[in-house]
Amino acid sequence: MNKVQLIGRLTKDPQMHTTPSGYAVATFTLAVDRRHRKAGEENGADFIPIVCWRKLAEIVNKHLAKGRRIGIAGRMQVRTYAAADGTLRYMTEVIADEVEFLDTKADAPNGLPLDAPGIADEDVPF
Repeated sequence: MNKVQLIGRLTKDPQMHTTPSGYAVATFTLAVDRRHRKAGEENGADFIPIVCWRKLAEIVNKHLAKGRRIGIAGRMQVRTYAAADGTLRYMTEVIADEVEFLDTKADAPNGLPLDAPGIADEDVPF
């Protein structure tokens, strides 16, 4: 079973591009608080790379920004690539199937309303 659920804040605005096949892909990093700590230490955070595809990528790119609090559900993926020095590197990331906006309207950066016009209910995948 490969299921991941996370709640956190975006560390920067999503980055979107299109694959050579024409698919939209948005990536961002989610800062997720660690609740367990040693006595006298502050809570830490894990910084988890998130990938969204197709229509979800377009929605994320249009409506999310640095600091927004979201919940995601998806699956973990580990991929490999060759670094410039020829060594094999591993990349662990979460492929999001669902994204839920958790901010209230008042908390949204720059006053962005969460029910921003231009998104029909049938276009929202969550």
